[in-house]
Amino acid sequence: MNRAFLTKLHLIAAAFMFPAVLMFLVTGALYTWGNKGEWHESTVDVALEAPLSSLDEAAMKAIVARELEARDIALPSGASSVSGEGEDVSLSWTGARSDVSLSATDATTAQLTINEASLHRWLVQLHKAKGSTWFKAYATALAVVLFLLVLSGVIMGLQVKNLRKLTINSSLVGIAAFVGFVLLG
Repeated sequence: MNRAFLTKLHLIAAAFMFPAVLMFLVTGALYTWGNKGEWHESTVDVALEAPLSSLDEAAMKAIVARELEARDIALPSGASSVSGEGEDVSLSWTGARSDVSLSATDATTAQLTINEASLHRWLVQLHKAKGSTWFKAYATALAVVLFLLVLSGVIMGLQVKNLRKLTINSSLVGIAAFVGFVLLG
C-alpha cells in the first residue's frame, strides 16, 4: 500500500472520529473510577383503567409513553422487559436519556419512576450501548475505524526501514503488557 495514501486515510479517519473517540475515552476513564454521572429521579402516580397485571408489555409501554409525552421526556431508546407476576408485575425500560419503571401500587394505580440522565450520565449510557440503533451503528463504525487506524499505523511503521524494529518491539511489549494486565485484572 502507498504510504501517502495510508497517511491521508489515517488523518481523515482520525479527524472524523475524534469527537466519538474523545467521548468514549472520557466516559470510560471516569467510569473506571466510579464516576457514572447522575440520574434525576421523579415518581408519578398513574391511574389505571385495568389492573397492571392484566396488561401485556405493549399496553404497559403505551401507558409509559403517554406519561412521558405529557412531561416532554424522550422515550427510552433501549429495551424493555416485564418482570414479576400477578400484583408484583412491573415494566422496566432503559435508554440513554431516561430509564423508567412502572409498577402497580394497587388494582387502579401504578407508580411510574422516571430517571432522567445528566449530560455525563447520558454519554455514559451511550457508551454502554443504551442508545438508538443509529448510535450503535456509529459506535460500531468507530470500532472499525480505530482498528484501521492502529493497523495503518503499524503498516506504516513496518514500511519504514528505520522504524521497523521499533514497531515490532513495541508490538511485542504491547502484547506482553496486555496479557499481564488481563491476568492482574
